[in-house]
Amino acid sequence: MSKDPAKALLTLAEAAAWRAELRRNGRKLVVTNGCFDLMHRGHASYLYEASKLGDELLVLANSDASVRAIKGESRPVVSELDRAYMLGALSSVSKVVIFNSSRCDAELAVLEPDIYTKAGDYTVETLDAQEREALQKCKAQIVFMPFVSGFSTTGIVEKIAKNSK
Repeated sequence: MSKDPAKALLTLAEAAAWRAELRRNGRKLVVTNGCFDLMHRGHASYLYEASKLGDELLVLANSDASVRAIKGESRPVVSELDRAYMLGALSSVSKVVIFNSSRCDAELAVLEPDIYTKAGDYTVETLDAQEREALQKCKAQIVFMPFVSGFSTTGIVEKIAKNSK
């Protein structure tokens, strides 16, 4: 049975209530975050593997404004609502929350995940200090997933630009 991807998008308050229900039912929440602009195989593989770490996977997706702040004025290519819909369509993703900051420490503090995951190009030392503090405070296990080389949104954008000349 397929799910409605639009129903995967939650506000932070809705996600907090969902999280409380998961905790009451003894279910483990995995959380990750990122821009997820121009979904590609690297994203899909990463999210699939992350989902296997617990019972439910919540993706914190950067808003359009925060993607622009991180990646530059030409990004995102795909709008936040469309990115959230695409994420929600993946069977590995349970819920999606869009956040407006370049960092998601406030959201992590509210959600208190059991497990937090990032791609293998990160380390504990390179995680944002405030995000790391929020994760340590709730005693989340931090897991770095193997990086799928050869796939990046920036690489796709560069290839399109090169091929359009």
